Amino acid sequence: MMSKYIIGIDLGGTNIKSAIFNTEFQKIHERSDPTEAANGPDHVLNRMKDIVREMMSVEGINQSSIKCMGMGIPGLLNPDEGLSIFSPNFPEWDNIHVVNHMKSDFDFPVFIDNDVRVNLHGEWLFGAGLGYKNIVLITLGTGLGSGIVNDGKVIYGTTSSAGEIGHMNMYRDGRPCRCGSSGCLGRYVSAVGMVRTFTDKLEEGRISIISQWVEDDRTAITAHMISEAYDQGDSLAIEVMHETGKILGFGLSNVINILNPEVVIVGGGMSAAGDRLLNSVRETVGNHALKLSSQVCKIEQARLGGHAGMIGAAAYANSKLHL
Repeated sequence: MMSKYIIGIDLGGTNIKSAIFNTEFQKIHERSDPTEAANGPDHVLNRMKDIVREMMSVEGINQSSIKCMGMGIPGLLNPDEGLSIFSPNFPEWDNIHVVNHMKSDFDFPVFIDNDVRVNLHGEWLFGAGLGYKNIVLITLGTGLGSGIVNDGKVIYGTTSSAGEIGHMNMYRDGRPCRCGSSGCLGRYVSAVGMVRTFTDKLEEGRISIISQWVEDDRTAITAHMISEAYDQGDSLAIEVMHETGKILGFGLSNVINILNPEVVIVGGGMSAAGDRLLNSVRETVGNHALKLSSQVCKIEQARLGGHAGMIGAAAYANSKLHL
């Protein structure tokens, strides 16, 4: 019998991460390419097709050996239609029929889902969520994304937009959000949000070692720098990290009270802060979430890092094939 393979693609605003797996989900081939999103949707879609063809060519795999392909696409989409409706970091990305584009070149089945939900599949089946039936994954990067597994099923909602925890209102008249509301959780606890909290405090005249590192160019400050300064005992970095963790803790207290998960997994670039951030999250949840729910819920760092999307997309496609 001929070997079969599954392709997983994680489309990001900066990079397209692609991999071929065997049916045991061992990685056969992996690569990362710049997205070049500014060149428009057709360019990005054609790049993804070229990447798939090149990977197959390098491995000597033909189309008939590909079982299926899964793709994680950022933004709002209709997975059943294979349609990407809107993606905030992709110019002119409006009602793009991703699956139809792929079908014009490939004859194996192609499935799409939101990038956070394919990350969720990755962590659930191969990472920090292994063995659990009730999971919330949040990804902290430029924004806050999330995916939910409830009683062993991924929750989608009416328009496949369930789980927008990042748009939970935390402050009645807080920071404006691109969603049209204000005071959204994601505006405070994402990497961008934490940096904003930090620079706001510098504007008030607070001091930090980071000001020397960036030679007073506040636009150069990153979340990673705040972690570094935290480790050097910088009092402002420690305050901001704890404040960010506390706000996230209040948000997750609401989530835990509503969904009663066994584990909340924190992924995305900011999860690199690890316990510097998560200890204050855990403390806040312990003090504010319902005791019965919070006592059974672990708050863990994601385990797969940047690989979750690729393997999750492949696993998601494989599960769709068997429905």
